[in-house]
Amino acid sequence: MHGLINRAMELFLRDTYGQEAWEEIARRAELAPPEFEAMLDYPDALTVDVLAQAAELLGKPEDEVLEDIGTYLVSHPTTEALRRLLRFSGADFTDFLHSLDDLPARARLAVPQLDLPPVTLTDHGGQKFSVTVGQHGTGGFGFGHVVLGLLRAMADDYGALVLLEYKGRSGRAETVEVQLLETAFASGRSFTLGAAG
Repeated sequence: MHGLINRAMELFLRDTYGQEAWEEIARRAELAPPEFEAMLDYPDALTVDVLAQAAELLGKPEDEVLEDIGTYLVSHPTTEALRRLLRFSGADFTDFLHSLDDLPARARLAVPQLDLPPVTLTDHGGQKFSVTVGQHGTGGFGFGHVVLGLLRAMADDYGALVLLEYKGRSGRAETVEVQLLETAFASGRSFTLGAAG
């Protein structure tokens, strides 16, 4: 697993639960030194173990931790650059959804070694969509719940009212159903293309 993915998990755990909690999770997972280097690759099994140790320490299901990571990636002040990158995907939440297919390729433009799982949007009409997330590598690490959290946070960011439901795994893919109830339900967070000046 690419270090950027592991580093994102580390930052989420540190920013949300504190340095002490992170150090205990790293100790339990036998991560030495107790931090991830963003540009290194790590065995998928280590990522899976860190997630399992975090879930156990926090008393939460792994799926819930993954969803929280997805939300964190868009909503936390330390990840503002990612939020801005995602907002460049379109003027509203519908445009954002239609840009999801390109997400792994755009990530590789920034970090060529970053291998994100394929993401496919299916438009069923009537403002109903399904987002299919392929499995990463062979480690069994699923990104479906991360995408669920990311979609929830991006809907809030755009001010859209949506219903999201994780539909589970089928073979090597996970599916999230999206029903867009209203594109301009709330004002959303401010966003401008140019730098403030």
